[in-house]
Amino acid sequence: MKNVLLPTDFSDNSWNAIKYAINFFKDTPCNFYVLHVNKLNYHFTEEVALYIDHNHIEEVYTKPAKKKLRLILKRISKLFPNHKNQKFYTLTDYNFFIESIRKTVNEKHIDFIVMGTKGATGLERIILGTNTADVITKVKCNTLAIPENAEFKPPNEIAFPTDYSLTHNLQILEPIVDILEQFNASLKILHIAKTDSSLSDEQQKNKELLEDYFSNHSYSFHYLTNRKVEDAIQCFVESRDINIICMVAKNLNYFQQILFHTRVEKISYHTDRPFLVLHEKNE
Repeated sequence: MKNVLLPTDFSDNSWNAIKYAINFFKDTPCNFYVLHVNKLNYHFTEEVALYIDHNHIEEVYTKPAKKKLRLILKRISKLFPNHKNQKFYTLTDYNFFIESIRKTVNEKHIDFIVMGTKGATGLERIILGTNTADVITKVKCNTLAIPENAEFKPPNEIAFPTDYSLTHNLQILEPIVDILEQFNASLKILHIAKTDSSLSDEQQKNKELLEDYFSNHSYSFHYLTNRKVEDAIQCFVESRDINIICMVAKNLNYFQQILFHTRVEKISYHTDRPFLVLHEKNE
């Protein structure tokens, strides 16, 4: 059984991520943990938090959250009446958001976090939203980030941008293999260079390692030259039927401009392409 964490703030955005997750894992036996965190303000110290009236928390925060979580379960049962291989559990917590996510990941042995992302509107300048960005960068668990306008359809093509600097164990890519097999999808391994230069010896070696790792699956290599990584990926995604963009967490420094780009109004693929960010289990 896979254990999947579904953080929710009861918004349409988080509900969309829940629907996506159920569809994505519909053929996989899963335990889904629907978690709502009543967040502590970050100006609270741990000492102050100890003196908060927990009866007050129960009445004002926890009970209403539990009621809303029960409504989510009813909504799931109505929309997905035949999810026989999937079990659903609700969790509430009153804590700092990331600490709560980390605790749940450890206690429930979570394999995947699936959560919604909020597109940038008005003064919002971070494409993923603060919570999702924090989870991806601070929680060592595979995370599937679902943009608010994404609709599930079985993935046909998976994009894997890489700079061929494999600072990670290849086993970290196992979830990609699972997706390829589950959906009979093809992998597009995309290398983006700022200048038209050949691969170094190390990069060539790592490319061959990837070739060997994915040898039993449908894959192809692609090379683009563009000084801006995000523009190159946008062009690639728009020109193909890319359904999911996969990245390795250890390469996030290289891909910061993809995830946290400030000129979000020009990055249209962020509105409907999920991101899968992979972490090594022993990180």
